[in-house]
Amino acid sequence: MEPTLPVLFLDVDGPLNPWMAKPHRRPDGYTALRMRPTGWEPPRPPLWVWLNPDHGPLLMGLGCRLVWATTWQAEANAWIAPVLGLPELPVVHWPRLHRRDPERVHWKTRHLVDVAAGRPFAWVDDEIGRWDTVWIARHHPGAALPYRVDPATGLRPDDFAVLREWAAGQTAGA
Repeated sequence: MEPTLPVLFLDVDGPLNPWMAKPHRRPDGYTALRMRPTGWEPPRPPLWVWLNPDHGPLLMGLGCRLVWATTWQAEANAWIAPVLGLPELPVVHWPRLHRRDPERVHWKTRHLVDVAAGRPFAWVDDEIGRWDTVWIARHHPGAALPYRVDPATGLRPDDFAVLREWAAGQTAGA
């Protein structure tokens, strides 16, 4: 029987699109693209997005079931996946975007734990805080890796190494 892969919930802005990088200092390997997802129609100017096409194969090689966990929602499959060479990925559908939480956890946290349904998961995002890590540890029975990425640099080689090692440990322990 093939082991069940851990889930990797993946945000776009921050991990894949280092939106906080200085405009004149695009990180190495990134391509500047102009995109018009929903909400960016004229007369609004196109959205500048920086993506690194090398990230697609690196993500596919992590040994995880990749799932979009982004406000781009299904549009990540139309705008982001093709640039990275990713197949169409499942998408987390948010019941409500950007809601305040009484326990100060990120608005995505509770829903991702529900979607994971006890399975091992990593969550890659630039907005993960200590309250999220604590809440996940208390409420998720499986292994979890809330992994914060610097939105000024995006995913780096060391980040992929950490994620790969974590995923290998989950698959080996299955």
